Amino acid sequence: MKLWTIAVCLLAMCGSVYAQTTVWQPAAGHTQIPIWPGAAPGVKPAPGPETYTRGAATNVTQPTMTVYAAKGQNTGAAVVVFPGGGFQILAMDLEGTEICDWLTSRGITCVLLKYRVPSVPYVWQCDCRPHNLTTSVPSLQDAQRTLRLVRSHAAEWHIDPHKVGVLGFSAGGYLVAEVSTRFKGRLYKPVDAADQESSRPDFAVAVYPGHLVTDSDTLNPNVPVSHETPPTFLVQAEDDNVDGVQQALVYYAALKKADVPVEMHLYAQGGHAFGLRPTQYPISGWPKLVEVWLQTIGIVKG
Repeated sequence: MKLWTIAVCLLAMCGSVYAQTTVWQPAAGHTQIPIWPGAAPGVKPAPGPETYTRGAATNVTQPTMTVYAAKGQNTGAAVVVFPGGGFQILAMDLEGTEICDWLTSRGITCVLLKYRVPSVPYVWQCDCRPHNLTTSVPSLQDAQRTLRLVRSHAAEWHIDPHKVGVLGFSAGGYLVAEVSTRFKGRLYKPVDAADQESSRPDFAVAVYPGHLVTDSDTLNPNVPVSHETPPTFLVQAEDDNVDGVQQALVYYAALKKADVPVEMHLYAQGGHAFGLRPTQYPISGWPKLVEVWLQTIGIVKG
């Protein structure tokens, strides 16, 4: 993937760099909750202050989660949402709050994670992550911690701790794969009782995921798929010119080889970064397919 291509995509999502910036805040009635009791482990200085410009947050050094309660009949399921943005920004609206609006309307508690970005620098078309699992990886640390926190608050938030999944887009889709395959490798020292909980998702949804293959079109070695990887749902467009269809195809093949329940929907058209917003293409129907899939794997009732 070319750096200039990524830059163009990021600018398209966040709008003019000259627009007025603020810090992202959830809508009234929802509160951001710090996921670490103090400073995040291994936190490093950001290039500048945290900003939020036209739907995109960046320079996040204090990760938070925002809980959106299920509406109507509560299914007991919960989904932690990872917005995308190339690990440089977070598309908090397109791939965050809009996703939570959909999930909560279906009786599913949504937990929107504002994870640290910029994250570990990426060299595109490489294996993208350090091989040493003890290396500090901010985004994955934040994801693991959030899953544990959700389970620790299950009773309070009316959640079944055995029905906690993840859903992510683009770079967030890669984070879905990471947290689905690296739950045995703790990346930080326990900080409280919540860290006794499991960080393995019970199910996973990755939409136009990136960074899953090396430059030789083999699976990123830092996504060690095994039979313990949770059931996974993949959505991809063949004309995605940002991350490319090979990302999802290689990950799908690895899941099948490991005998992991996996469902993939590959569409001819749709491009990248479509989120939930309607298009003229059939790919806009993917949320309904996710709802059916959640029924088939027993997370929600029909």
